[in-house]
Amino acid sequence: MSLWERMFVFDDYGELLSLLHNSIIAGAVLGVVCGVISVFVTYRDLAFAVHGVSELSFAGAAGFLLLGANVVTGSLIGALLAALLIGLLGERARDRNSVIGVLMPFGLGLGVLFLALYKGRAANKFGLLTGQIVAVDASRLAVLSAIAAVVLAALAVLWRPLTFASLDPEVATARGVPLRLLGPAFMLLLGATVAAAIQIVGALLVLSVICTPGVAATMVTARRGLATALSVLFATVSTVGGILLALGGTLPISPYITTLSFAFYLGCRIFAAIRGVRSRRGHRSDRHEQTSLEDQPLARGPVTGPRLHPSAVGLHAPPETVIRTE
Repeated sequence: MSLWERMFVFDDYGELLSLLHNSIIAGAVLGVVCGVISVFVTYRDLAFAVHGVSELSFAGAAGFLLLGANVVTGSLIGALLAALLIGLLGERARDRNSVIGVLMPFGLGLGVLFLALYKGRAANKFGLLTGQIVAVDASRLAVLSAIAAVVLAALAVLWRPLTFASLDPEVATARGVPLRLLGPAFMLLLGATVAAAIQIVGALLVLSVICTPGVAATMVTARRGLATALSVLFATVSTVGGILLALGGTLPISPYITTLSFAFYLGCRIFAAIRGVRSRRGHRSDRHEQTSLEDQPLARGPVTGPRLHPSAVGLHAPPETVIRTE
């Protein structure tokens, strides 16, 4: 079987869609919640924190897999513990990165230890790292949907103060916004989202749906509402599109999702670069026109064209002096 056939084989595709419809719904739910929270991750510069939380979430999932317990529960417990530690111990960016740098290898080491002790199917081990779509049954879909609903509801309540604190924390503190409470609260919501995303994307590549959409969206617009909508669109298309592509191949789901997510990022970066070049050209053109206007010679006496008072362009001249515009 060639590489192309391994990546894209759509034999019996209709039957696969009907069998794995829970995975498609889970991908759509995950895309919405990840897209919304991704914008705040970008504003608050928490991409490194997402990676740190995912490592402990992976350790929790691997530990519960070893014990024969619910993997989603273990993943959620590990993610919430990591998020709470980061939120409480790392209020400043420097302290936060130091805490994450300590937690990441510890969580990854624990996860590797638990997987090494696990004697079950190798697919279960591999799925925790790179994601899987066949394990999303009705009960797991219900849990993921409940997590997403709680996160979205909490973000709706905290939207205004969290946005204020994310964009201008110093002014928000002066206005009485409780940053010490908002930080850990947001980290708990982020931990719950990471735990949900790991079930689909895997611990190693969770950044592609929690960080990349928000970064891409904020490149092309400064409007928070539009950035959130674009981030949700990018994350949803990446997850659902990746699942639909993965159904027609034999590879794990993660390469498809990460490729689509990176394509959105690359397109937004190119768009932002082109817009920046045009903006700079426009500014240079405006400056050139202004310079040309100021350098026009002054004439005395009658003129045939329309007359402009010197004060209109900031010049100081005798009353009889006018500007020839022809």
